[in-house]
Amino acid sequence: MARTAVAHTRGGHVYEAIRAAILAGEFTPGQKLKPNELKVQYGVSLSVVREALARLAEQRLVLSQPNQGFQVVPVGEKELRDLTDLRVMVESFAMRRAIERGDVGWEAAIVAAHHTLTATPIAFHGSNEPWEEAHRQFHHALIKGCDMPIVLDLCSSLFDASRLYRRLSGPLVEGTRDIAAEHLQIMEAALARDADVCLARLELHFRTTSKVLLTELLHVPPEQSSADSG
Repeated sequence: MARTAVAHTRGGHVYEAIRAAILAGEFTPGQKLKPNELKVQYGVSLSVVREALARLAEQRLVLSQPNQGFQVVPVGEKELRDLTDLRVMVESFAMRRAIERGDVGWEAAIVAAHHTLTATPIAFHGSNEPWEEAHRQFHHALIKGCDMPIVLDLCSSLFDASRLYRRLSGPLVEGTRDIAAEHLQIMEAALARDADVCLARLELHFRTTSKVLLTELLHVPPEQSSADSG
């Protein structure tokens, strides 16, 4: 195997390992990620570690700042509100376009993705990779009918940026939130081509996670957590 291919393979492994550690809570929000320590931990070169951290920064799981190095993205009130508002705005746009433009194939893909999602167990603690991938595919299927690649790419990026928040919210909503019912209701409205109802349900789906984190994790008073969260 060529040296460059080996480097790419190692880089991929380190990227996946650090990503999994962040999502499992082994690296906590705001924690410094020191490349010199990580290269020893994973037995790779400094350049491989930096490449992995740069990829994670693109997914907004890692924050890279000049002269400050890398850190796991901090969990803060403004960051959470901004991310939630942006997801609502962009995915609502994509969802409405998909409902207008989607064909029978779009409908079939939504049903298939939903079936896979319901058949995949959800874990409320630690890494939840199989369910997260099924979750990604379901939300992607909903908006794919918009037929706007640039919007779909942005939605994918925002989905990645939301993963840490979803992991943190898991233990807080276990036994109190019917996420499966929320997905079913969104799908039913999409297939019925009822854009207003579908968008309202989609927004509530996003903002419920935000509200839980604001009140339970960030200790924002309930009246304030609801003020900007729908």
